[in-house]
Amino acid sequence: MRTAAVPQKVKDRAEVIRLNAHGWYVEKIAAHFNWTPQTVREVLHKWSNLGMEGLWELPGRGAKQTWKEEDIEFLKECLKNESRTYNSLQLVQKLEKERSVKLSADRLRRILKKKGLFGNEREKVTKKNKTR
Repeated sequence: MRTAAVPQKVKDRAEVIRLNAHGWYVEKIAAHFNWTPQTVREVLHKWSNLGMEGLWELPGRGAKQTWKEEDIEFLKECLKNESRTYNSLQLVQKLEKERSVKLSADRLRRILKKKGLFGNEREKVTKKNKTR
């Protein structure tokens, strides 16, 4: 059975609790982690109020994804089936027009590159590879 990896922040918070249980003062723990004493106090208060749940990040942190995997599949099909070439700005416009998904060209480039669909090698546009 595989278990999920524990984030470093959670490990650090557990270590704060362990050090406090061994008699370390808040200021000493803060210096050890290069944190502010207030941060250490917050960790200790969450531990005493919430127990194990206090160690973990709350859900909903960070920006929500505005695109779905189906949107990338849509772009992949367009690139495969259509005879023209697109730049990232044109793909963003197509995605917004046909799927109502707003992304910046930079963001779309990063997504496509991460998925291995775009930007891995430079290919010179010729009639041969444009008509694929």
